[in-house]
Amino acid sequence: MRTNMPATATLAAALAAVILTPTATAAAAPPTLRDCGPGELCLWEKAGFEGDRKTYELADIDIESCIALPAGSGAEALVNRTGRPVTTYQSAECAETGEFDTYPGGGTWVPDSPYRVRAFKVWES
Repeated sequence: MRTNMPATATLAAALAAVILTPTATAAAAPPTLRDCGPGELCLWEKAGFEGDRKTYELADIDIESCIALPAGSGAEALVNRTGRPVTTYQSAECAETGEFDTYPGGGTWVPDSPYRVRAFKVWES
């Protein structure tokens, strides 16, 4: 029986390349804790915790009030370390006619929000 060595070598090289090459679609690692400290809500401009970050301190937030992000801005990733539930809104007026979600405050990491966040509310409990 005769084997085709060049074809076998080509197949082996192709398999090695697939197995040994890291994929470009690997998930982004979450930011380290120092990037968003206890008592903070951190919002990143772009998904994957990329771009400009805005940080809101629990001590400076009016609880249960709608807090709009600066006009023309928004966030696509967030970390909630406030210790309280936070609702993010697609609407800059916290209107429930658009998309909104509530995230627990014990350390929620959202690398890719399902919508552009334009406002939020921090709840008492």
